[in-house]
Order: sequence, then C-alpha cells, then structure tokens
Amino acid sequence: MIVLGSTGSIGVNTLYIAHKNNIAIEALSCGKNIKLLNEQIAKFKPKFVCIQDFKDKKLVNHNKIFVAQEGLKEMISQCKSSLVVNAIVGFAGLNSSLMAQKLGKNLALANKESLVVAGKFFDTSKIMPIDSEHAALKCLIEKRKNIKKLFITASGGAFYKYKIKDLKDVTLKQALKHPNWSMGAKITIDSASMCNKLFEIIEAYHLYGFTNIDALIEKKSLVHALCEFKDGGISAYFSHANMRLSIAQAILKNHNKTYIQTLDLIKMQNLKFEKISLKKYPIFTLKDELLKNPDLGVIINSANEYMVYKFLEEKVGFLDIAKGIFKALDHFGVPKINDIEDVFEYNAQVKLYLDGR
Repeated sequence: MIVLGSTGSIGVNTLYIAHKNNIAIEALSCGKNIKLLNEQIAKFKPKFVCIQDFKDKKLVNHNKIFVAQEGLKEMISQCKSSLVVNAIVGFAGLNSSLMAQKLGKNLALANKESLVVAGKFFDTSKIMPIDSEHAALKCLIEKRKNIKKLFITASGGAFYKYKIKDLKDVTLKQALKHPNWSMGAKITIDSASMCNKLFEIIEAYHLYGFTNIDALIEKKSLVHALCEFKDGGISAYFSHANMRLSIAQAILKNHNKTYIQTLDLIKMQNLKFEKISLKKYPIFTLKDELLKNPDLGVIINSANEYMVYKFLEEKVGFLDIAKGIFKALDHFGVPKINDIEDVFEYNAQVKLYLDGR
C-alpha cells in the first residue's frame, strides 16, 4: 500500500499495523521529519518516497524521490498498489485524495479536510474512514435501518476545564496539551477550539448521508459514537483512545486481531455526556449552517488553517482563530462551488484576504 504522511501519528500507527500483517509498503511520503522517514525507508524498503521540500532531497536515503504536490501526484500515479492511506494534514492532502479516486484506488482517509472542502466531488462509498468517530459510526449503522440521529463525541480538548473568561490569555503550550490523544499540533489546536468536531460532523454527512448529526462531550474519550434509533434505542461504540483500532478496520479486509487493550467494563469509571457550550466553543455554532450549505466547508477550513498556523507561530491569540473564521465567512458568504478548481481558488482567496486584514 501507499502511506502518505508516514511520519505523523496516523502514519506511524498505520505502518505498525502493516508490519504486523506483512503488508508491503510501495511508497511513503512525509513533510519535514526526514530522520524518521529514513528509518521507515530502512525498515519497509518502499519503491518510492516523496518529501515536501527540494532542499531536503539530499538528506533522504533513497534513489527514487518525488518532491512537493506535483511529485506526490506523480508518485501515486506510478504506484501499482490498490490502497492509499492519506494521513496528510490539512488542505495539502486534497490533491492526493482526488488522485487516488481518479485512479480507482481504495482510499483509507485520515485527511478529513478532503471531505470538508470537497466532499461532493468524491465517491464516498469507496472511502474507508480512519477517524475513530467515523469508524465507530460505520460499525453502529452498518446494515441497520430506522436510524433517527447520529452522535460523535468530543473530549473537550485542552481547555475543557477552563472558564470562558480565561481563554483570552491561554498560551500555545497550554493549547497543545490534549488530555487523551497523542496527535500533531494542528489537530490538537483544532480539538481545543472544537473546529475538529465541526469538521467531523460534515465528514460524517458526506460519508453516511445523514444531516441529523450532533456531537457531545465525553471527556474520557471511551465512547466514540452513538446511534439513536426511531424506536427509542441507542447504540454506543466503546474503546480505548487508540487510533490503531480504526486504522486496522480501514485497511484490513479481515480484521480479526487485537491491536489495543480491551476496555474492562467493571473497572470503567462513570461516564458523563455533556452539551458543547456554544459560548465557549463559538466555532461549533456553525454546525447547522454547514450541514445546510456544505460548500461553506472550504471557507471555514481555509480560514481555520490560516489562523491556526498563525497561532502556532504565536502571532495571534487563541480566540483570534474563531474571529478569523467568522470574518472570512462575513466577507465571502456562501461560495459558488461548481467544479474542483473553485475549491482551490476559494482556499487561496480566503488566505489572501486574512493575510491582508
């Protein structure tokens, strides 16, 4: 298979599952972690690799190296593997998702932005979701009828215990302390702002065709999704907070091994579900409007991505992330997305607008 974003947490866990199941790795791609990439090259001996920057090419221990977005598309087109795991972070992963589907390859998707900004351009019946929430939903709703409502869960992120008035002074270091999951910086900030949960809502819409979707806070991250039925029953999906399970479900045809510790229900402490505070997490107020107008995803994603990276550079405050998103929405309104090129154009225009604000 092909593993894109191989040095991130999803990529590393995907390669763990591949190694345990003797799955050959035809190609790897990474951003800037060349040291880990070289270790992966030595272990998995891929035919091709792709990196982000030309300046790093001389550091890579391989003789068939592709570079940047165009190189990534070319690498995927040359691969014979039928499975692509896309764990690239952000909008940068869209081209690879599009190329994988164009070539008729199976797509195991951790890059939620592909569906957030361009879900209507994908055949989602051929996508295997890697997010724990969507993998859980798939297990809950498969072959079931009379579904009334779907729920995904949120931990509340780094600022679950913070009061609203304290958020204006939070630091980058505080924002990066996720209580349950080990993730990259971008998604950890998205979790703290609840933007990640907003994106997962629209991702679930594109994957499963439901608009009656909501999210609840379950701060232990032991329940990943729930399905409410018209007869009043509710099913829930429990597991430890470990991505290896959902990765295995996505990439293996016969998933019958144990990759994470099973929950001990007797020892499990009390669980509590809470509504998401719209005052504390204003980005989540966009849920209903986004479900009504999914094309808004490209504006929200672009603005969020721009503002999050500014926050990671400590050039703006945490609350400025939401302010930037609402500012972009006020300026652009509902975009007119007629073809995939419109997605790329809006993505660029939003960032140019915020850069000159």
